[in-house]
Amino acid sequence: MVKHELIGLDVEVVEATDPNQREVGGRVVDETRNTLLVESDGMEVRVPKAGNTFRFAVGEGIIVRGDRLRYRPEDRVKKAR
Repeated sequence: MVKHELIGLDVEVVEATDPNQREVGGRVVDETRNTLLVESDGMEVRVPKAGNTFRFAVGEGIIVRGDRLRYRPEDRVKKAR
């Protein structure tokens, strides 16, 4: 999952340091080094990667700790070798 393109995937926050961001779900519309921008119920919610755990809708669903994703998208692919 670390090498996968995240933009366009359906995602759900399953664990979060901020209780307001638990169970935020929707489609990833943008990604930065430290955050995911998720379109949820017609609104865009910026969710930090650090300290959160995500479930991505790939196959049966893949759970990934956000700390493993804390790189710029293009750098993440290089580091995951």
